[in-house]
Amino acid sequence: MVFISLTSAYVVRQGLPTFDGATNSYVRDWGQVQLPWVLLAINTALLLISSVTMEFARRDIKRRAALAPLQSMPGISLGEEKSFPWLGLTVLLGLGFLVGQWMAWGELKARGFFVDTNPNSSFVYLLTAAHAVHLAGGIVALLWAAVTSLLRRPIEDRRIVVDVTAWYWHFMAVLWIYVFALLAFAR
Repeated sequence: MVFISLTSAYVVRQGLPTFDGATNSYVRDWGQVQLPWVLLAINTALLLISSVTMEFARRDIKRRAALAPLQSMPGISLGEEKSFPWLGLTVLLGLGFLVGQWMAWGELKARGFFVDTNPNSSFVYLLTAAHAVHLAGGIVALLWAAVTSLLRRPIEDRRIVVDVTAWYWHFMAVLWIYVFALLAFAR
């Protein structure tokens, strides 16, 4: 709902003029923001790849939960379990996205675009920062999922934590695509 509200405000504000007291007239002050598209595309790729690694983590824990009852049967051996730290890789990619966003904000500042430069730049910072805060919450959830694994919680508990975190993480990836498209095409 936050992003729908921000989108509505973004679209409506684009068309609204501002009253200029010095000239006693309405002026268009929306302005153009030169976004660092290459950096934002790299960030997008990082987030999409992290969504894939999160899905691998979700499927891995789901498989382990399905096989867990078989391991307790006498005479049944599933062989050596080899696993990849998908959750850890997802955390690293998510942190890489956040670092990339920080770099994108730095690039905007270097280009002379600050939060108060014009209404458009304000919305760029607001939308990307709101997404970054939500993504940071997702990283906290990922870390919690990793801790439940390290503490050897029951497999079903770990599966639930990873599953819920995966859905949230996938939503963050889709939401970023939406924000990226909004900034690119709603001009």
